[in-house]
Amino acid sequence: MSKLIHLHQQDNVAIAVEDIAAGEQLSIAGRDFVVVEPVGQMHKVAVKPVAQGEAVIKYGQFIGYAAADIAVGQHVHTHNCIMGDFAKDYGFCRHAVATDFVSEAERASFMGYRRESGKVGTRNYIGILTTVNCSATVAKQIAANFSFLGALDDFPNVDGVIALTHESGCGMRAEGEGYEMLQRTFEGYAAHPNFGAVLLVGLGCETMQVDGVLEQAGLQESDRFKAFNIQGVGGTRAAVEQGVAEVRKMLPLVNNIQREPCPASELILAVQCGGSDALSGVTANPALGVAGDILVRHGGTVIYSETPEIFGAEHLLTQRSATPEVAEQLLERIRWWEEYTRVHGFELNNNPSPGNKAGGLTTILEKSLGAQAKSGSTAMTAVYQYAEPVTKKGLVFMDSPGFDPVSVTGQVASGANVVAFTTGRGSAFGYKPVPSIKLSSNTTIYRHMQEDIDINCGSVVDGDETLETLGEKIFATLLRIASGEQTKSEELGYGEAEFNPWKIGAVV
Repeated sequence: MSKLIHLHQQDNVAIAVEDIAAGEQLSIAGRDFVVVEPVGQMHKVAVKPVAQGEAVIKYGQFIGYAAADIAVGQHVHTHNCIMGDFAKDYGFCRHAVATDFVSEAERASFMGYRRESGKVGTRNYIGILTTVNCSATVAKQIAANFSFLGALDDFPNVDGVIALTHESGCGMRAEGEGYEMLQRTFEGYAAHPNFGAVLLVGLGCETMQVDGVLEQAGLQESDRFKAFNIQGVGGTRAAVEQGVAEVRKMLPLVNNIQREPCPASELILAVQCGGSDALSGVTANPALGVAGDILVRHGGTVIYSETPEIFGAEHLLTQRSATPEVAEQLLERIRWWEEYTRVHGFELNNNPSPGNKAGGLTTILEKSLGAQAKSGSTAMTAVYQYAEPVTKKGLVFMDSPGFDPVSVTGQVASGANVVAFTTGRGSAFGYKPVPSIKLSSNTTIYRHMQEDIDINCGSVVDGDETLETLGEKIFATLLRIASGEQTKSEELGYGEAEFNPWKIGAVV
């Protein structure tokens, strides 16, 4: 097996599949060359000379400028490759193609929970949501009454009673972008089909009032939706007692809900990456993109997010936009982020994290180009604000930060009922009430963290699978997980701490 991966004929760099020593002779496209300095696994080596100021090319795309002359065989990384402005060809809708849908009679199905709203869940939780940080302790204490071993033995159809708490809800404006974002998040979770029942707990004097949430969301109390304030019921102990009593009434109702056959078109897949490395854009992300394309062909939906991590690759999405209006909406979000980061003293073209760099990623452009492979190849049909309900089918984009818990919280609020998360360094996450499948970009991290990772996508580099066969495998796994098979993160108990609504604006 070759020690190098050369992704595109225009590329002047290649990826080292394993550590390469100085003096080794290698070959690319029939051209022999000598590696002049050590190159670590997943790092880049120059396969063509690059003069100072010239573009460094990977994926057939610009990823940075040479900070000094780079000779063939040299290691290419942060010491000699830097960011810089470059012209982007947005080419609105140029590569948007009509989806080759699978006929309805031949579409895949899974066993899901059909709710009264018409939405379909992949899990059947009772959720305890909090309007404000001040009610977090009460929510956790209510859930603790149903979290010990054997507590739900009489309710086998209930996946758990979970408290999703957060740090906001007060010390904020009672209007504006930050308030609306948090409101949308509550609305999305309160109505999420992976909850068979919901208890909403507030304090009573906070900015994000329980009554306001109910009114703006059009929510009404019922046997499977209850809401109250700690101050209104007489304090902490009384609130915990009332919450426990309400959950006990809900348990048999939620347990009576049964899975039934549902078409794959009811699946809304959130795609994410974290702890990325140089192979993420070669194996896991494109394989997930293939799986997402299959889901779209079966009538389903894929939510792609993390706006700061499409920066530098957004032109590839505008070229695939279904309409010019969709492309312009994406660029509007990019402009919003440029202003948002400017105001807060950041740059949108920030460097990757230390873990990304250790995994061979040099610039945000390189990271973004690898990340966008998760979006597959179908046309982008819509762009949504954070936590805005997704109503369009196909590939859609939801605006969010690049911080994974915040981004996935928004995707779930938007309606995602299954999550696929790629990692090269070994991210450890889950996202209750939605199951999250983990995909590793390389075999080394899969073997090292096998209890955390569901599928090894390093098999593509190992020569055991193609991206197409791996994508089909991922899609089949998603159907099984949507039908109730547990993911590794669920087995390990991940998912409650990761609830993290996006906080913007001043805290006063």
